Amino acid sequence: EFCWACAAFAGVVLLGTLRGILAAIVFSLASMGHQTFDPPVYVLGRQRGTHVFRPLSENEDDETFPGLLIMRLEHRIFFANAEQIGDKIRPEIAAQQPRVLALDLSGVPDLEYTALNMLTKAEKRQHDRGVIIWLVGLNPDVLAMVQRSPLGEILGHERMFPNLELAV
Repeated sequence: EFCWACAAFAGVVLLGTLRGILAAIVFSLASMGHQTFDPPVYVLGRQRGTHVFRPLSENEDDETFPGLLIMRLEHRIFFANAEQIGDKIRPEIAAQQPRVLALDLSGVPDLEYTALNMLTKAEKRQHDRGVIIWLVGLNPDVLAMVQRSPLGEILGHERMFPNLELAV
């Protein structure tokens, strides 16, 4: 938001009031589009002695668990960004070679049908490679959608958790 405010300020100073505000709107729309089509994916660790899970990239001393890779996805997942998300997850799986991949979806407000189908296919591929997928922190709408899908039948209740504390 600070960047958007700076863009609005610079636009008004350089282009005048109306054009400057218009330039700031275009900048903010482009920024939101980038966030939508390239959402963040984090590898998580647990802060020692707590139940707080946070990105390892910012907290390298946090504890990890042998054979378990925890990743947090954020933003709406849909056909246009699902492959991009997969491109971020696959190298982590290859590098860490976990037995279990826990996907924290607590930051995902919506999971579109095409993306759900892609996740189902990814679960099959990972299962064939010996990696079990857990889904964690699904909001009620996403949970209901997954439970009604073939992925819900595959995972069952045993591989879906309300939060990371219970999953670990």
